Amino acid sequence: MRLGIDLDGVVADFNAGWMARYNEAFGTELAPEQVQFWDTLHSLTHFEDMQGFWEWARTHGSHSFFRHLDPYPDALPALEALDAEGHDIVIITAKPRWAVPDTLSWLGDVRMPTREVHIVDDKWTVDCDVYLDDSPYVVPDYVEHRPDRLVCRFVRPWNDPVPGAVDVCSWADFQATVRALADSGDWGSIT
Repeated sequence: MRLGIDLDGVVADFNAGWMARYNEAFGTELAPEQVQFWDTLHSLTHFEDMQGFWEWARTHGSHSFFRHLDPYPDALPALEALDAEGHDIVIITAKPRWAVPDTLSWLGDVRMPTREVHIVDDKWTVDCDVYLDDSPYVVPDYVEHRPDRLVCRFVRPWNDPVPGAVDVCSWADFQATVRALADSGDWGSIT
């Protein structure tokens, strides 16, 4: 099957990454568990708005902070196992233009088991059998535009349940969900 996988907040620990750099630069002690809402990161910082946050995020030495994110510890082993089982790992992420080179380099740095990468705003336009995302905007888009596919919401504090999506709380949950679909051939039996 084709597995459409988001990066930030799913594979890459976006919040720990930007917070480590922010703490180092400004002497703060922010922690990832402080993030409870989508697109309000600036409220934890001295930036007036998200535009100020993104301007700061753009340059860290010769790279944006997207080049310096750590993957969640269980993400890459799970993706490698799914790849070894014959599934195609399709990366589907949205990024500012300035972050594209660092994102592609990061994928190589972590040795992402993929042959296909899409950096798009309308993620639902990429055809997959299963989607995994944490965005409170993207998950409903997948459900609306791909109702015949399995949409998984990676449960995070900044998203809520979406009718038609399956909640997964860990990479082990996601692997079990994909395996159940592969065994049954019917995603309706999983929801």
